[in-house]
Amino acid sequence: MAPKMKLQKPNILTELPSMHFEDIHYQEEPFLDNGRISNCTIDREKMDKVNFSQMIFQNVIFQDVSFQNIELTDVIFEHCDLSNADLMGASIHRVEFNDSKLLGVNLAEANIGNVLFQHCNLNLSSFSYGSLKQVRFEESSLRNADFYECRFNKLKFDRCDLDEVIFSLTSLNGTDISSSTFERITVALEDLSGCEVSPHQAIGFASLLGLKIKE
Repeated sequence: MAPKMKLQKPNILTELPSMHFEDIHYQEEPFLDNGRISNCTIDREKMDKVNFSQMIFQNVIFQDVSFQNIELTDVIFEHCDLSNADLMGASIHRVEFNDSKLLGVNLAEANIGNVLFQHCNLNLSSFSYGSLKQVRFEESSLRNADFYECRFNKLKFDRCDLDEVIFSLTSLNGTDISSSTFERITVALEDLSGCEVSPHQAIGFASLLGLKIKE
């Protein structure tokens, strides 16, 4: 059985002042902290190593943005659209994505820990070469998502759509996919060792070994 997992929640003040993306500060790198941004579009912004800390984003559309090597710490996204956002090399800790669209988001080479994706569209997303520790995907769609050569530590896919997900060169030891559904996924048999699956899924994986299951 996969280890029980308790995520650390974002540490955010209950009362946050309203802000605009234009309020971004600059020291060594651009940053925003201790604020709430809502009901707006952040359009065609391209920044490297931008830092968002103790922030809430509500009903925000991130359109054609590139925030490579972004640092997200203690952040909540609610009803946001980050489709096709380039977040390659991101560092994401104690963050929640709720009811948000991340279609085609680029999170390759990201370091992700204590993160919740809840009711999200992550179809065609890329997590390749990333490190994910204590991450839960809950009631989300990850069709054709790419987890090529990732490092997993305590992951749970809870009632998710994993159809056509790629887990090539990624060990699923300690990962729970038992409540999720898929017609086909890409994973090597040796990387399934220690993965928590349902009886129905186990029968499907057994067929990959050429076994014939008698009723």
